[in-house]
Amino acid sequence: QFLGVPYEAGTLEREGPEELVVNLRAFDCVTFIESVVVMACLIRTGKTDFADYVASLERIRYRGGRCDGYPSRLHYFTDWLHDNGRKGIARDITAESGGIPFRKALHELTDHRDDHPPLRNTAAFRRMRIVEAACSRRTLHYVPKAELKIIEKRIEKGDIVAIATDEEGIDVIHAGFTVRGRRGLYLLHASRAAGSVVLSDITLYRTLQERRTRTGIIVGRVIAPDAGR
Repeated sequence: QFLGVPYEAGTLEREGPEELVVNLRAFDCVTFIESVVVMACLIRTGKTDFADYVASLERIRYRGGRCDGYPSRLHYFTDWLHDNGRKGIARDITAESGGIPFRKALHELTDHRDDHPPLRNTAAFRRMRIVEAACSRRTLHYVPKAELKIIEKRIEKGDIVAIATDEEGIDVIHAGFTVRGRRGLYLLHASRAAGSVVLSDITLYRTLQERRTRTGIIVGRVIAPDAGR
């Protein structure tokens, strides 16, 4: 039902104190994933109240399920997947899907402090540095793009796939949901290039080959019947 919804970058970036932003009129790739996961979990349990949606969105978007300032938002995808794994909502299945271990120093946000108004606050900046340091110590896994065709049968329709990158300071550059077609896996995603939520017209394998910096994929699977509290 979200096909064709406009793409908009930075929908969560606001001046002033961090607040939960609810926006179903436009998405970036992460807010699209969050909204779909929340709705899927609520539908499974028959919950239809808007208040349930809001509570579940906060739980998925923020560390520990609570909005507590800009650094509490799960800005990095691998941190988002790690925290939602701890909450029993989605788990990282990359290793069991054939992924290999790696570590990545994450510092994209604090490197570009002036681009993120909340980080101009010294306390918030220091908290964000602590978050990035903790993320950087974790051992992660990714499936190299050359291995995708070998392991793609292990990936199910509706799994969350993020495109890993070798660019400094950041873990992934894009994410969406998998859809299986005649020629392999395709991506359902909020696309900057297309300007809306679309189903890609080329396979995920071809998408990875388009740029050298796209090194492979990280895979998550939604496991919770209920993303609510």
